[in-house]
Amino acid sequence: MNSAHRSLTRRLVPLSATVALLLVPVAGCSSTGDSDDTGAPAVPTPSPQAAAVCRALHKELPGTVDGLERRTAEPASDYTALWGDPAVRLRCGVPRPEALASATDSAEVNGVEWLLEKQKDGYRFTTVLRRAYVEVTVPGKYAPEVNVLLDLAHAVRKTVPKGVA
Repeated sequence: MNSAHRSLTRRLVPLSATVALLLVPVAGCSSTGDSDDTGAPAVPTPSPQAAAVCRALHKELPGTVDGLERRTAEPASDYTALWGDPAVRLRCGVPRPEALASATDSAEVNGVEWLLEKQKDGYRFTTVLRRAYVEVTVPGKYAPEVNVLLDLAHAVRKTVPKGVA
């Protein structure tokens, strides 16, 4: 699907202090970082509630994002996915991002609100106001990095309920 056929709703909005205070840590979640030395995404250990949501999301993830083909992550997991090379990495069930404490920017893309974090190379986007945190890391090569979120929005809306993780 090309960009002319996709609907993009994107707006930068301040993440209010009220919303930030409502976003409490997810109990029982831990992670060792967002990727290992090979670029494979580190597999998160979500809470049982988040794990069920992440398994449902994994089944609905698209075969392509922004024209990039999905590939198999090693180790294979229902909590991670990769597209392209360098990889766009998705991790579901990650802990509450530390950046939410001081967050000022978020983007709404096709009905899904994402926290934006600039990285050395690209951006990391993490869902907010959803029952599980879904993190997507997009290398700068794919600028504008937000384009991959267009193809992920439907799966997230369908499987990750609104609420506070």
